[in-house]
Amino acid sequence: MNAAAPGAGPALEQLIKAQAYGLGFDLVGITSLGIPDTADAFDSWLARGYAGEMDYMERGAIKRRDTRLPFPGATTAIVVALNYDGTTPAGPIARYARGQDYHDVMGDMLGSLRTFIECQLMRPVCGKAYVDTGPILERDIARKAGLGWFGKNTNLINPRLGSFFFIGSLLVELDLEADKPFESDYCGTCTRCIDACPTDAFAAPGVLDATRCISYLTIEAKGAIPEEFRAAMGTLVYGCDICQSVCPWNLRFAQALTVSELAPRPATAGKNGRELAREILAMDDQLFRAAFKGSPIKRAKRRGLARNAAVVLGNTGDESDVPLLTAALEDPEPIVREHAAWALAKIEQGVRLEDIPR
Repeated sequence: MNAAAPGAGPALEQLIKAQAYGLGFDLVGITSLGIPDTADAFDSWLARGYAGEMDYMERGAIKRRDTRLPFPGATTAIVVALNYDGTTPAGPIARYARGQDYHDVMGDMLGSLRTFIECQLMRPVCGKAYVDTGPILERDIARKAGLGWFGKNTNLINPRLGSFFFIGSLLVELDLEADKPFESDYCGTCTRCIDACPTDAFAAPGVLDATRCISYLTIEAKGAIPEEFRAAMGTLVYGCDICQSVCPWNLRFAQALTVSELAPRPATAGKNGRELAREILAMDDQLFRAAFKGSPIKRAKRRGLARNAAVVLGNTGDESDVPLLTAALEDPEPIVREHAAWALAKIEQGVRLEDIPR
């Protein structure tokens, strides 16, 4: 423990939290590492095939079952949250992906926090920062650190911030006093998130079948989007915020952006789904790299984003998009050609969506 003796000044835990807030994080908590409470649930989720093509989940499963394993000597996690603005209108790009890549932004901030700790202790500190990239169950340690509860939409929800925030963690070799876990669940009988999902992606409250989730289908899935889900995508080009947008905790407590690096970039700002889809489908690899350099959107690669764009144009059903889709039939990527052909068929049939998610 690092409790301060009388008159000795703030404890290290207090200093760390103050510095985390000073760096721009919105929440911070501390917890000890070990076997996650959700380890068994994670194993069950994998066994049921809900991870889909996300093979990295299985490859890192051993480490995910014990948060002390990422590096020798890891004992404590300093867990942080960074708001990415749930107050802006929904759109074709999920809110989290409209600005700079959050992995880089938060990674730099956590690096600064580690440097601060080393300065306080006047020695190197063995540690490792994770921002949605390492083999740890981040929601689990965030709940243990007191940051919130698991919502029925599987997101971590904080009673003062909602759920539009990133989770990051700094694993260290230090013996720090842990915060109390968040024990309450304030979802109650509400099922708005489950009811609003256009693809029925929730197998049960708090259990997501990723293979049916629009975020997974437009980002993680590398192959063809199953036809049964294409119409449900509406004008969503990358990701989906529907289950968060309808959450009462977000409707009431979502906060505006405070970190400028996460503000929407020109390639994503102020465009509806059809406008953005047309731009993307017309891009070659060079234009794609230029438009989305330093953006989380690059994860889908041009072929994935162009695939999604073709679906959106098929859903909007505007005949003026026929020349662009026809040109896409010659795209070097088979996956783009396939979805462009589907879109052209929909337009030819006169199929239009009456209720398109925006």
